[in-house]
Amino acid sequence: MKRMRVLGTGSYLPERIVSNREVAGPLGIAPEAIERLTGIRERRWAAESQASSDLAIEASRQALQTAGCGAGDVDAIIVSTTSPDSAFPSTACFVQRGLGCRGVAAFDVSASCSGFLYGLSMANAMIVSGQAETCLVTAAEVKSRFLDPADASTAVLFGDGAGAVVVRGEPDRGLNGRGVLGIRLHSDGSKHDLIRVPAGGSRAPASVDTVARRDHVLRMQGASLFRIAVRRVEQAVLEMLNEFGVQVDELNQVVLHQANGRILSNVADRLGIPAERLTAVIDRYGNTSSASLPIALDAAVRAGQVRPDDMMLLGSVGGGLTWATGLVRW
Repeated sequence: MKRMRVLGTGSYLPERIVSNREVAGPLGIAPEAIERLTGIRERRWAAESQASSDLAIEASRQALQTAGCGAGDVDAIIVSTTSPDSAFPSTACFVQRGLGCRGVAAFDVSASCSGFLYGLSMANAMIVSGQAETCLVTAAEVKSRFLDPADASTAVLFGDGAGAVVVRGEPDRGLNGRGVLGIRLHSDGSKHDLIRVPAGGSRAPASVDTVARRDHVLRMQGASLFRIAVRRVEQAVLEMLNEFGVQVDELNQVVLHQANGRILSNVADRLGIPAERLTAVIDRYGNTSSASLPIALDAAVRAGQVRPDDMMLLGSVGGGLTWATGLVRW
């Protein structure tokens, strides 16, 4: 029996730094208010020439280098994104081409901010079933292209970026062995309207009217989403820990989707997670949707906050509604 283990992490953030002052201008609010309400000081936005696959390729190269792997070692590429290069082909195929991998499986996952853990779960299934030995899982988002600068609920939150991991199957040595112990996925489609891009798909194709109504930008019911996100993540974390018999104080590091600084602090307070064990990069990068979790994971690894045999909890919640958790012994 095999268990999936993370061999290397990587991330990429575009060069352009966008301050609170810049996004606050069209909204007529004070830059300081944005940081107070969201925990965000700045975010990164992609250059006009950059698409999601460009960001994913850079993060993937870094993860491969960290893992000591080459493009030829990869058996499958899974990309999480809600801002694909195009409707089709998949962004993963652009990444495959860019990395120069041989003709391996390459496909996208769309599960909003939970997409990275959904993708990691797909990689785990491929490895455990014997379909692949080494997988590249990356999440890349260019959310800045889908923002309405006059919408305060979204314009101040989102940034662009990509994160990636290289994972490989190793012998399963039980709960005390290193690797991904479990990933649990959830959804509630009745809450689909809490955060969405209304038009651009087969239900509401692009038209003169949809463009005029600005239906191709991100819309969010922030207050409702905030309350549900905190409850869902707390419940899912407790269920995961109970399933594996792990106590909160046994967690060496907790890496959650960087949605909003207040969500992070609320979840941490409700679960009793001390600040030094909670990874937070939202102040620098904002909410990068599905890329935020692997970006935060890479930051924690490179800062030396994660050591061999550490117990780590991963968690996310996003549009759909989707939410997911993962338990890893590093």
